[in-house]
Amino acid sequence: MKKVVVVTGAGAGVGRASAEEFARHGFDVALLSRDAGRLERAAKELRNAYGVRALPISTDVADAGAVDAAATEVEETLGPISVWVNVAMATAFAPVSLLTPEEIERATKVTYLGQVHGMMAALSRMRVRNRGTIVNVGSALGYRSVPLQSAYCGAKFAIRGFTDSLRSEIIHDRLNVHLTMVDLPAVNTPQFDWALNKMGKRARPVAPIFQPEVAARAIYFAATHRRREVWVGFPTVKAILANRVAPALIDRYLAKSGYSGQLTAESLVPGSPNNLFEPVPGDFSAHGRFDEQAKQQSWEMFTDRHRTLFWSLACLGAVGLVSLLRRSGSSK
Repeated sequence: MKKVVVVTGAGAGVGRASAEEFARHGFDVALLSRDAGRLERAAKELRNAYGVRALPISTDVADAGAVDAAATEVEETLGPISVWVNVAMATAFAPVSLLTPEEIERATKVTYLGQVHGMMAALSRMRVRNRGTIVNVGSALGYRSVPLQSAYCGAKFAIRGFTDSLRSEIIHDRLNVHLTMVDLPAVNTPQFDWALNKMGKRARPVAPIFQPEVAARAIYFAATHRRREVWVGFPTVKAILANRVAPALIDRYLAKSGYSGQLTAESLVPGSPNNLFEPVPGDFSAHGRFDEQAKQQSWEMFTDRHRTLFWSLACLGAVGLVSLLRRSGSSK
């Protein structure tokens, strides 16, 4: 029996690239997103290219009942869910002073509660069989927030907290269900064309930018290897570790450069559609408009094993430095 993966946010961006990555490795794929037409086109491409079964299900992940119903449809049509990947997200480019409570609530429901709903739907089925993997897609912005994306950053922080709580519960219950998280750098996806934007300038990812296939390969790796967490790309590693060392300094740095780094010089067309409450129609795919700038590869995939080694070496270095200073002081 083939393995079955569910990917949320599969109509475009990282979700679309992830669905293709799993199909390339022989998984049958269920694609969840809101735009039915875009999902059907993506599913058709996967069937034709890889000979897998592909099931498109129009789903708003902010609706817990809809996510659970989609999970039921997947298992009735494709079979038991082997892997569930939570990718769906929504963001807004605006300072807090320009956001409405409804906009913040909606971004939080999609980005945070959407992953919670996915985890709950997947776990309720995997628990019965005592097997399966859940992959949550996080971000460097879930460790180090930036201006203009407060709702998104807050949601990514919340996902980390929920994931860690659930992981301890899984360990307590001795379940053979693996829960992992993949934290991404800036990725070339369509979100920068359809996210709610109140800044008057077109949005852009903060360089360096990576292609969505880089993220997809890391997500597949996390799903098929027993890793607690995966940091993708050196920018992610640098942001997370730097924030642990000098958060106040980074606050000031981002206050100065965080606006210009996320906006281009191009004016935003007034009345441009956004996907916060309704999907934006169009034949979007995995890539955004930054193909010429985006990197095809990343040699850095920093897992929990690498972090253990890193901090062990850092501690040994610190101990060695202290010993050296003490010897130097005693010799005077």
